[in-house]
Amino acid sequence: MHILRCVLIGFVMLGPQSLAAQERAAAVGVQQLEARVLSETVPVFAEVTTSRDGAVAGRIAGNVERVNVLAGDRVEAGDLLVELSRELLSIRVDQSQAQIAEAQAGTATARARLDQVQIPFERTAALRGTATFSQGRFDDLQADLFEARSQLAEAEAREISAQSRLAETEYQLERTSVTAPFSGVILEVSTIPGAFIQAGTPVVRMLDTSAFEVKANVPARYVDFLTQGDEVTADTENGVQIMLSLRAVLPVENPSTRTRTALFTTIDAMDANLVAVGQSLTVNVPVGEAREVLSVPKDALVQARGGWTVFVAANDKAEPRTVTIGAPLGNSYEVLDGLQAGDLVVVRGNERLRPGQDIAPSVVETN
Repeated sequence: MHILRCVLIGFVMLGPQSLAAQERAAAVGVQQLEARVLSETVPVFAEVTTSRDGAVAGRIAGNVERVNVLAGDRVEAGDLLVELSRELLSIRVDQSQAQIAEAQAGTATARARLDQVQIPFERTAALRGTATFSQGRFDDLQADLFEARSQLAEAEAREISAQSRLAETEYQLERTSVTAPFSGVILEVSTIPGAFIQAGTPVVRMLDTSAFEVKANVPARYVDFLTQGDEVTADTENGVQIMLSLRAVLPVENPSTRTRTALFTTIDAMDANLVAVGQSLTVNVPVGEAREVLSVPKDALVQARGGWTVFVAANDKAEPRTVTIGAPLGNSYEVLDGLQAGDLVVVRGNERLRPGQDIAPSVVETN
């Protein structure tokens, strides 16, 4: 009898706890349905290209001192790629500076000589018409004046020439450093330390990963549905979806395929490991007028007898709705009937829900 009483007491004490656990609200993730404007699309084969892919060349001749990059390195605009020897050019800078100092000294001497000749010439010229004026003396001083002016002009020209040589040498010295003209990836390095290169010799080949474009050959009959700036989706071979924006449709039609080239730019910065030049994509090109549709995420759909059910969070209760779905739209389906914009549909934790069950919904961010 004592044993039976203990068992009954244990049952009475555990019973409410078990019931409370069963009645606890189920944690679920929800998303709010929104209507969006979509067009009927057809898949079109496309290829990734880039608007900036080419060789970076040295701008002066010289010996390669250092190569600071390898194929595959990522660099930022202005990063140092290749360094040429600066020794000879540094010597020439010193020589040019010495020549400028020498030319400036020559200019000062010529200017002093001119001043020295100018004074007696002006004094003699002032005596013209008097008894003390000597034409021969005047002619000699005038010749000396012309010669002094010529010497000053030559000295000033030598100074300008020396300054120009210094500017040229400093220009070359600055260009012993070959830097990245834009941010990107090094595809190829075509020089080595110790090599002598001429001006214009390519030293590396670079690819601008921020300038990816997608080139698609769109059937001409669909071109009328394309407008510059239109946003479309593209799918990679491994199922990753990329957002694109139409940049241009080239006004040239291929007579054999009746297609025109459409160029799309990537809206978001792309990971070079995800997208590469030459990669194949499938672009979903619109083929009809845009219309407003309501779509439901695939994760919200629960298979039921005779169709599909979606649980809606209504007053913290799981309310089942029978829905009719239409065309697939990426990770969602068009909703033809059963839901409306603003509904909070359960996308996580809906597998074990019961109609009318208490739920604790939390919003799930859309991808």
